[in-house]
Amino acid sequence: MAVQQLAPLILSDRERAELAALTMRRNTAQALALRAPIVLTCVAGGQNAEVAAKLGLDGQTVRKWQRRFMEPRVAGLHDEPLI
Repeated sequence: MAVQQLAPLILSDRERAELAALTMRRNTAQALALRAPIVLTCVAGGQNAEVAAKLGLDGQTVRKWQRRFMEPRVAGLHDEPLI
C-alpha cells in the first residue's frame, strides 16, 4: 500500500499568528488547542510519524488534521457542524 504524500504546508504570517494564538488562549476549545500545534509542528518539518511522536499522538490524527487544514485552512480545524 502506497503512502499518500501530502503537499508541504506553507503558512502565511497571518495564519501562523492565528494558530499560535489558538495554542496560547485559555478559552480555546481543547480540541482546537490540540489541532493548531499539529499544523504548526507539521510546518516546522519532518514526517508525520515524527510529528506524532513529538506531540504524543497517533499518526492518523496528524494526517487527519493536516488534510483538514489543507483546503479551508484554519477554518478546517474547527469541528464540523452537526446536521
